[in-house]
This record gives sequence, structure tokens and C-alpha cells, in this order.
Amino acid sequence: MKRAGVLLLAAVPVIATGVYFVMPTDSTDAPVTPPVSSAQSSRQDAKSRAEQEREADDALIADLPPGLADPAKKELAQQLVSSAENSTTKWRTSYGTIEDLGDGCGYTAGIIGFCTGTHDLLMLVERYTKAHPDNGLAAYLPALREVDGTDSHEGLDPGFPAAWRAESELPEFRKAQEEERDRVYFEPAVRLAKLDGLGTLGQFVYFDAMVFHGPDTDAEGFYGLRERAMEKAKTPGQGGAERAYLEAFLDVRRDAMLAKRPGIDTSRVDTAQRRFLKAGNLDLETPLVWEMYGDTYRLP
Repeated sequence: MKRAGVLLLAAVPVIATGVYFVMPTDSTDAPVTPPVSSAQSSRQDAKSRAEQEREADDALIADLPPGLADPAKKELAQQLVSSAENSTTKWRTSYGTIEDLGDGCGYTAGIIGFCTGTHDLLMLVERYTKAHPDNGLAAYLPALREVDGTDSHEGLDPGFPAAWRAESELPEFRKAQEEERDRVYFEPAVRLAKLDGLGTLGQFVYFDAMVFHGPDTDAEGFYGLRERAMEKAKTPGQGGAERAYLEAFLDVRRDAMLAKRPGIDTSRVDTAQRRFLKAGNLDLETPLVWEMYGDTYRLP
């Protein structure tokens, strides 16, 4: 995965309304109200608009079917992603997996493929250490910060893989992996897909793309791919046809995968998601049959 560059708005402060009394002009005790600059006012207005927009989006989503957020569908999504990330639908067997795949991302580990070179593994260990300071990975935080953005193992070898596997035996670290997967990838992808008017399959298409390309705004990140797809077809939320938009998104995504790594196996698009789309399975209903890297998977 790529760098998890999600931008979060700061919380908007609560501003109390003050009551002022008119004092004689010659009073030295008259309260002085500091002037509000135009820049401060503009920032406050922007925060207010962002809050209003988010509240409107929340209200819209609340009225929609759960889609991929339904527990059964979410489980299905993890199985599909795991078939691509770890070559198994039994995703709960992958907490302790860790290896360097030679893709320039350093070590890839865990249930969603957190990487030492793409910031998301560092974020996971930092958040986990904040809650559990004495964990077995905390000692590697300085090295993880140094190798972030590179494929280097400096400071991680030889002990980090064993430490990761050992920590992954603990329920606390397994829970931390799931929470980070949801916070960085699953929840933002499903939320945006719903706002774009996409059904359960489209929500999964966004989720899988978010995992592989990262929640970045650059040309090769998820948000960059979405912008390019929207240049080719309107989203259902814009009045477009869902299947036509998803075809455009998958085309853009496949091109981006090949541009980054010529010759890469694109079966997670070609023989999984596009197969479901061609069958008209926009609700991602079971049974499902797909191929990944030459292996066939079936969910009844």
C-alpha cells in the first residue's frame, strides 16, 4: 500500500457568546474585544461550512442501506481482499504474516498488508504503543520512522519479523490491526462510495483500491484515480449510470497498476471485481466465484 496520507480537519472550538455592558467612555476598566482578522474569520467560516457539509453527508448516509458495512458483507470484503493480499480467504490467519515482497514497500505485514515503507505500519505501531507502551514492537519505533518512505530494513533486521509474529499472537494487537484497517481504509472508502451513489459492489471496489493504492490525493493514489474516473464517467450521485462509472474506475485503476509495475498481475481487477460487475452483481450477493493469481476461490 501507499502512504496513508489522510487529511483530517481539526475540531472546531466551541465559542461562547459573551454579554457586554456599555461603559462610560472615560472608564479605564472597559472590556476590550480583540479584533478578529479577516483570515481568522475566513478560517472559522470554512470550518463551519465543513461541519455543515459533514452533518448533511452523515444524514444522507444514515438513510441508506448498510451495504458493505453490514457485518456479513464486511466479512465477505475481508475475504476477498485477503485472497489478493495473502492468497487465502481465511483472513484471520494473517495477523502474523510478514515478508518483503520486493515491491519497494519494505516489509508487508498483517491482515491488510501494512508496509514499513508506506507509513501505515508506522501509524499502527505508534497508536498501539500509545495504548500499550510495553509492547514488543515499541523498541523498533525509531527504526520504523527512519525507514518510512523507503524499502530499507535498517534497524529492523534481524529481530523485527519475529517481534511482529510474537505480538500478533496477542488479542490486543489483533484488535489494533482491525481498528487501523477500518479507520484508514474501510470506513473512508465505504463512506465516499455511498456519497457517490454506489452500491455494495462499488463500495468494495473503492475499499480494495484504497488498500492497494493508498488513501492519497496524488495521481496514483485512490483519490487521484477517482478524479480520473470521474473525468470519463459520472458517478450515480452525479446522475450517471453505476455500471458505466465502475467500468471507468476499473479501467483507470488497472492502467495505474500497470504503469507503476509493468507486468503486474491485475487479476484482483480483471478476474474478480470486473467479473462481478459483468454479471450485474451490484449487491455483491453470494455465491461468488473468482480467480486470483491463477487460483480459483468460491464462497457459497
